[in-house]
Amino acid sequence: MASITLGGNPVHTSGELPAVGSQLADFKLVQNDLSVASLSTFAGKKLVLNIFPSVDTGTCATSVRKFNESASTLENTTVLCISRDLPFAQKRFCGAEGLENVVNLSDFQAGDFGKSNGLEIVDGPLAGLHSRAIIVVDADGKITHTEQVAEIANEPNYEAALAAL
Repeated sequence: MASITLGGNPVHTSGELPAVGSQLADFKLVQNDLSVASLSTFAGKKLVLNIFPSVDTGTCATSVRKFNESASTLENTTVLCISRDLPFAQKRFCGAEGLENVVNLSDFQAGDFGKSNGLEIVDGPLAGLHSRAIIVVDADGKITHTEQVAEIANEPNYEAALAAL
């Protein structure tokens, strides 16, 4: 269980992020067209998993914008923006912002991705949503970098994530 903060107040997650060097567990997440994506959907690609509580908050929206900007220059890399938002909200946000270089994935149905990766917030006002975290995966599915952002309202370390590719 990770101890993080929201506005300086302690909250906890359902576990710890997967270890660097381990394989990312397979997942089933919903895409904007309501089809299901899994790890094999992105086989052979390096991945940056930008995980956050909701695209409808300022910091979450900023992270999607910043990774969208970086993604256009990354070779053989896909940026996955993962939250428990409905796919419709994710699509609306990226459409309104003109963001086309990231892939939105929703864990809205059961939150299994968040639970299996230790990301689910278990107490406080955002209980049930995902904590803000980054997981970077190489083309073979091996985790090369993780960051559990200590204060939910803070942005992740973009430079460290991109340097791990």
